[in-house]
Amino acid sequence: MTNDETGRLLSEIGQLLARDTDYPLDGTLLYAEVDDNYVAPSIYKNTPDQIVYRHPDLRDLGDALLDLWRAQTGNARWEEIEYVLSDGKFDATFTYPDEIDRDEDRMDRRDRIVKRHFGDKPIFYPPWPYDDDVPRYEL
Repeated sequence: MTNDETGRLLSEIGQLLARDTDYPLDGTLLYAEVDDNYVAPSIYKNTPDQIVYRHPDLRDLGDALLDLWRAQTGNARWEEIEYVLSDGKFDATFTYPDEIDRDEDRMDRRDRIVKRHFGDKPIFYPPWPYDDDVPRYEL
């Protein structure tokens, strides 16, 4: 992956995160797991009293993350990205397969990463926005 291509894709991801105008862009964490045809992004906003989870738009953000992942060259591809926006700048950290503890629960890992960036505040997960459209069945 060239530095130009990496920079372009990372800037695109920042622009996609900026679409959420309900919270300031400053204090945003995008944590995502990415693999071949798989992307699992989580977005968090740091507020004074809590950390707020924001539902990602998988269409555009998922495509941008997969493009970034696919643009890598070589055999060792990263599996996780931590993308933090602070003071008008972003910092992206990539985690490679040999750096991941496979015995750690994915959700525990995600929560630990959020706390590392934003401290030990409660994380608020709002209701899934599509809950009304999901059919429910009783057994």
